[in-house]
Amino acid sequence: MAVRKQIESTARVLDPLKQKGLSVTGSRRKILQLFMQQKGALSHGDIEKKAGVTFDRVTIYRTLQTFLDKGIIHAIPTADNAVRYALCQDECGPGHHDHQHIHFICSRCKQIFCLDHFVTPDLHLPKGYQAKDVDVLVKGVCKECSAIAKRA
Repeated sequence: MAVRKQIESTARVLDPLKQKGLSVTGSRRKILQLFMQQKGALSHGDIEKKAGVTFDRVTIYRTLQTFLDKGIIHAIPTADNAVRYALCQDECGPGHHDHQHIHFICSRCKQIFCLDHFVTPDLHLPKGYQAKDVDVLVKGVCKECSAIAKRA
């Protein structure tokens, strides 16, 4: 039974890579697995810590850039000009990201979550303006941190 779960887990990680036409490398497999195990978004530094000494900074950067280009992950700009990354939904593809959802940052645990079911509002810009991307970042306390605060 444990072997079957491991095979299913490996297939779950390899499928997005194969679907996007990428060769399966150790770094791609490990970094994608980190995203799949994470509830919130990851920074480059988070990936470095979680991956251990296995991959250098350049390998992680190139892997993230490839994942962005292929529509596997999307970038989330934060208020402090840092960037975090989260898995894309199925609608994204090479050179095309379709993210009309809100991002939530917890002021306590500092995690960023994609709120996929809450879409960004339609903007009615003045004549001559064209929106390319709309990023909505909501700040507050996530449900896990709220639950901890209630128990304390």
